[in-house]
Amino acid sequence: MLRVITLNLNGIRSATGKGVFRWFARQKADVFCVQELKAQAKDMSAEMLAPAGFSGYFHYAGKKGYSGVGIYARREPDRIIEGLGIREFDAEGRYLRADFGGLSVISVYLPSGSSGAERQRMKFKFMDRFYPHLNKLIADGRELILCGDWNIAHREIDLKNWRGNQKNSGFLPEERQWLTQVFDELGWVDVFRRIDQRAEQYTWWSNRGQAWAKNVGWRIDYQIATSGIAARARKVRIYKDRRFSDHAPLTIDYDYKLERP
Repeated sequence: MLRVITLNLNGIRSATGKGVFRWFARQKADVFCVQELKAQAKDMSAEMLAPAGFSGYFHYAGKKGYSGVGIYARREPDRIIEGLGIREFDAEGRYLRADFGGLSVISVYLPSGSSGAERQRMKFKFMDRFYPHLNKLIADGRELILCGDWNIAHREIDLKNWRGNQKNSGFLPEERQWLTQVFDELGWVDVFRRIDQRAEQYTWWSNRGQAWAKNVGWRIDYQIATSGIAARARKVRIYKDRRFSDHAPLTIDYDYKLERP
């Protein structure tokens, strides 16, 4: 069984202080994808760089205290690919890929447009450039799992107050349609929804008001996979017993064994 976890840390230093790596040590995971490091290499402790039994790989943002993604792997990857090859997005540390035999696991962090029109334009630009990349990944014929914060709630079931958010970033019609095309036209699979169709299954809660206490959340963190590996998913879980961030960890178990190098 292959266990993959994804979590937006909203700052690796903050999450470490809240015990995320002590929790992770008990999860029996094979791969742990993280987003929003908000740190550079010089800020990383030994535990952050390589928790016991794992190797860590990172794509840092150029801007201090901003973005950044990482992958922790129990088995050393055959290859690491850092960035998309698009300078303006790679400067923000948004994409990291690890290859294990015939399977690739990617940690990805799509831009948020919630801070204003300029960032929303950047988000749309990223989506425009990312779509052909997603198509190419499918065409390459590998099995892939894209883990991360996509900053889009796909359907009405994926956020509590969908009626009041139809003009807000993260639930705009254009964003939702783009994600529908990723699934329906390119053939990617929303692995969580393949298994769990229940309402009120969220991965992010605003720090405003009592969003967490009242479960007024959004499902914006995904494991999106090629059809072959997606069909092998057996169990999904959103962990909410403790909080390490404003996001919750998403764990998925796949009936798949990583090939040895």
